[in-house]
Amino acid sequence: MDGAVRKEQICDAAKRLFAARGYHATSVRDIAAQLDLQGGSLYSHIDAKEDLLWALVDRAADSFISRAAAVAARFPDPTERLQALVRAHVEYMASDLDNAVVFHHEWRFLAPARRLAIAHRRHEYEDYFRQAIHEGVSRDVFLPQDERFATLLVMSLVNWFYQWYRPDGPLPADAIAGRFNELILRALGAPAPIGKGKSI
Repeated sequence: MDGAVRKEQICDAAKRLFAARGYHATSVRDIAAQLDLQGGSLYSHIDAKEDLLWALVDRAADSFISRAAAVAARFPDPTERLQALVRAHVEYMASDLDNAVVFHHEWRFLAPARRLAIAHRRHEYEDYFRQAIHEGVSRDVFLPQDERFATLLVMSLVNWFYQWYRPDGPLPADAIAGRFNELILRALGAPAPIGKGKSI
């Protein structure tokens, strides 16, 4: 089997186990068992279990940031941009709930240098939301307020989504994103949602 394909299979198995059990409660042997491999044979594809955690968290950071950058390039209006950021965030998490769990919960178990790198990337991502709110306030679209706290409110709302969302639930992810946007814009003092905050 091609090495890249096997590596992807190993990452997928690790993702499911890290999401269900947690990073520390999952052994290399557990990951190997998912693929009917001997534990030691995984080390021909990876150097350490943490490399799998890093690959998953880094992949999620790449996806969040690339989506946010595309939204920022497409929507100059801060209200539309904020709605699109919320929608893109929810859509990505709904598309891969296991990776969302790993990204939000397990990243703290990375070694210090990698943990710091991800903390910087999380801050970079949140800046897209922060900038949209800042521009909305500057243009009198949103009411004057503590912009850092407003960003915290938005991020707390959208980041918690994966905890309770179920694909077979009563509302699809795009409808949930729409309701999030209604609440967020009301909280920021915008008169009403503009459009649907088109996804990218």
